[in-house]
Amino acid sequence: MLTAAPAPSLRDSLPPLAVRPPAPRSVLPGPAESRVVVGAQDGSEGRRGSLCWAVRPRVVLRPVMAVGDPRAGNGYVGPGEGAVRLGSEAAPVMAECHFPTDDASGNATSGVDHRRVSTVGRSTNILWQECPVGKLERQKMLGQKGCVIWITGLSGSGKSTMACALSRELYCRGYLTYLLDGDNVRHGLNKDLSFKPEDRVENIRRIGEVAKLFADAGIICIASLISPYRRDRDGCRALLPEATFIEVFMDMPLELCEARDPKGLYKLARAGKIKGFTGIDDPYEAPLNSEMVIRQKDGVCPSPAAMAEQVILYLEVNGYLQV
Repeated sequence: MLTAAPAPSLRDSLPPLAVRPPAPRSVLPGPAESRVVVGAQDGSEGRRGSLCWAVRPRVVLRPVMAVGDPRAGNGYVGPGEGAVRLGSEAAPVMAECHFPTDDASGNATSGVDHRRVSTVGRSTNILWQECPVGKLERQKMLGQKGCVIWITGLSGSGKSTMACALSRELYCRGYLTYLLDGDNVRHGLNKDLSFKPEDRVENIRRIGEVAKLFADAGIICIASLISPYRRDRDGCRALLPEATFIEVFMDMPLELCEARDPKGLYKLARAGKIKGFTGIDDPYEAPLNSEMVIRQKDGVCPSPAAMAEQVILYLEVNGYLQV
């Protein structure tokens, strides 16, 4: 007589990397652990797990999903969508579950402030999915520390020239970089944006977010764009952990930039054919406390190689080129 195979249990259906059994209730959290108290959500009894926030040292909040009955020894806690999607039993009210603060390699979550996850722009009902490979591991593999070198200045000040020279020199020395050029990004990621004030703000925000991802991957990201407004640059700085945003100000006089005019844009702006052009009829707000300033010396601009060497020296002195 044939019988139907038993349906997979909740435990069998949970993804192996997203869950772990809780510690016994008699075991109190040690220095490297934190406690989370979970309870059934309103109207969710018997249908899904219970969503809660777990407080941990350093990484303040972490979204988790508890399913089953932790008090009976068969409950599981897992971060991310997997447990949310698969949970079918509500966790009992006030069930305690334990999990380690960091992973086995000693990595905390890479530059994530989970206090901001609950309201991310206009998105709702989203959770942060932690990666099993941490930032420290990526940096160790590459032999460098991820950071963002943000090159700002007027059009024609030499931003792209310096960025290309810097990228090439670091590459020749065996370091991994990626260059985000302001014009290039508008061909793809930001092709839907114009040069209206609100679009310029969004342009900088998007590039800042992408640069942050490169830095988190352990890559030295070189961002070269006018970025005229101080508030927008400071907003990008705030996205990254302390000391990983390096602002380089190309402090060249407007007269020099206009004389160069490599794209012919100043001429068009002076003729009134371009409106809102930075330096002509739209302001450039110079940085107040940039990490580096590149200027003329005795009326002579430094060579691209000299500018690149100046930045590389800063990286060496501050430990970015070693782990």
